[in-house]
Amino acid sequence: MSDYQPISCNFYDELEALATRRQPAEIRYRAPDAAAEASVTGVIADLYIRDKVEYLRLTDGFELRLDWLVAVDGKELRGYC
Repeated sequence: MSDYQPISCNFYDELEALATRRQPAEIRYRAPDAAAEASVTGVIADLYIRDKVEYLRLTDGFELRLDWLVAVDGKELRGYC
């Protein structure tokens, strides 16, 4: 997918730390075609790459492109460089 924009490595490190600690996190996101932000709470089970796009998967099976993230546990992606 050529429109994918990688997220900050520092923010990715935050996601890895949450996954390692297996603690629930509130994840706010916005898909490009969505009218508003949405949120989900869950435990990050995996961070992976498919077709050159980074994703996270929660233990309940929910999957999300990382460039759709807005914030995780109150930490906003735009605050990371």
